[in-house]
Amino acid sequence: MSPTKTNHTDPNWREKYHDMLATPAQAVKKIKPGQRVFIGTGCAEPVPLVQALTDRAHELTDVEIIQLLAKGDAPYANRQLTDCFTVNSFFIGTAIREHIQEGLGDYTPVLLSDIPRLFSSGQLPLDVVMIQVTPPDSRGLVSLGISVDIVKSATENGSLVIAQVNSQMPRTLGDSFIDIYDLDLLVEVNMPILEREQSEATPETLQIGEHIASLVEDGSTVEFGIGRIPHAVIDFLKDKKDLGIHTELLTDSIIPLIESGAVNGRRKSSDRGKIVGTFCMGSQRLYDFIDDNPLFCFRPTEYVNDSHVISRQFKMVAINMALEVDLTGQVCADSLGSHFFSGIGGQVDFNRGAARSTGGKAIIALESTAKHGEISRIVTQLTPGAGVVTTRGEVHYIVTEFGIAYLHGKSVQERAMALISIAHPKFREQLLREAIEIHYLRKEMTEVEGHFMVAAQEMKTTMLLDDGTQVTFRPVHPTDEHSMRDLVYALSQETLYYRFMTHKPKFSHSQIQNFVYIDHRRDVAIVGTVPEAHGEDIVSVGRYYLDPKTNRAEVAFVIRDDWQNRGIGKFLFRHLVNLAKRSGIAGFDAEVLKDNRRMQTIFNHSGFRVKSRLEEDVYSFQIDL
Repeated sequence: MSPTKTNHTDPNWREKYHDMLATPAQAVKKIKPGQRVFIGTGCAEPVPLVQALTDRAHELTDVEIIQLLAKGDAPYANRQLTDCFTVNSFFIGTAIREHIQEGLGDYTPVLLSDIPRLFSSGQLPLDVVMIQVTPPDSRGLVSLGISVDIVKSATENGSLVIAQVNSQMPRTLGDSFIDIYDLDLLVEVNMPILEREQSEATPETLQIGEHIASLVEDGSTVEFGIGRIPHAVIDFLKDKKDLGIHTELLTDSIIPLIESGAVNGRRKSSDRGKIVGTFCMGSQRLYDFIDDNPLFCFRPTEYVNDSHVISRQFKMVAINMALEVDLTGQVCADSLGSHFFSGIGGQVDFNRGAARSTGGKAIIALESTAKHGEISRIVTQLTPGAGVVTTRGEVHYIVTEFGIAYLHGKSVQERAMALISIAHPKFREQLLREAIEIHYLRKEMTEVEGHFMVAAQEMKTTMLLDDGTQVTFRPVHPTDEHSMRDLVYALSQETLYYRFMTHKPKFSHSQIQNFVYIDHRRDVAIVGTVPEAHGEDIVSVGRYYLDPKTNRAEVAFVIRDDWQNRGIGKFLFRHLVNLAKRSGIAGFDAEVLKDNRRMQTIFNHSGFRVKSRLEEDVYSFQIDL
């Protein structure tokens, strides 16, 4: 819970600053035709001032409205008022989206970290700044409350600053204070702050959230970008330890994460013990929670979004959204084709910072389809007119409800296969054919059509080794081709002989493909993986092949030599047994060399009825399930 609040308001502030007080109508009377007017961000928008300005429309022409994100009704964005007001936004919210898409307003694509310099350098001079603040304290300081972001820079660089003083504005701590004499006019109000309802999670966003949470290690510092997917992650982070927060946007979902004890900022490299944000949008509960709460540190965009500052955090995890991703890894996040939809925001800032962080992860998330499943968001080529926000050279993780693709440092062919594997199943074959047609993939990849099957979630499990290492067992993916090649060529001659009955480590490309392209409706292949800096390594493979005529399956598995004698083989076999039993398979058959005593021991001590016969130094096992 947030601490007990202290009233910091100077009770005599009205008398002290009487000469600065004005009504909304009096304040906006100072605005002249042709001026550039900045409006405070999101839920901190000074609504009465905005309405008073709009009411003066008949007296004004060519007033340019500058804003980061409109959360109010945006009455100035009216087609009847286009001669009076021109909207120029750095991020496109619902209130002005149609206005801009119809060409009645404008969108300035720019990194969020760069916007303050537009103001301070004079490249985008601000004639009037309209913001909302707390009442002043005894030192004459007002807090910018729930919106510090680019508002502080705008306030410091505006020629005329009109501040709506609202006793219901939360007092946020950090670099959020302005001297009252840096303001020109004060408009007192006492009214609720705008609220923003949190989007309901869908099964798809929850699955994406679970995938992303698996990438967040204890001790990580996390950024949650704008959108429902980043905040679906929070439900799956409550069991984590020592998390920190360094993010642009704070929402209601942060409260239960804090209350769970998962967030304490103890292992942050800077701002230790503090939740750092730049603005928040949510309910009154959130505003009450952050009010005068020393756990929170609100800082302006030029600090929060500085990729160098971000990169200094240990294990920085950035979670942002995409609208579309092509098979080379180009991320479109601000437009639907040629129709501008949102904005660049802080995606690039945080993606770059997290990528340079020690142990950091830069994650882009998106649902696999749009328009109720009619179109794929993973595409062979971006829709004409779509803008690239995160380039193919800077992309790292892409996550959909169907899995995680790690792209950084991978070839175009590896990227294409990885992304096809996490696309919606009904679009995978189409994407594969298109990728072959434009030569992202080799022609022989036509042979794997029909093998992009969805493996059931129950096929995934984990085991903890005696030294604390966690081995994850999951279905093999088409993207495992490179790792599978590394595994088979790393096997000793003995292990190679026991598994493949050959001493020669020579495998054709088609053989490697056969290891990773599995029809999970009939056969099963499970890989055991351990985390590495580049993603993961495969240390074991278990597989069975079903004969539908007998309802029995041939089983085989192999463990990399340096991971043998640690219980992995026994665990993997038991997992394969469980999967086979769920599918109603009657039993396993296996061929084992006489000298392979480890495998024989696993089968003979499985707890099932086992029959075996020896013929020419090979044991034939029959295991009834």
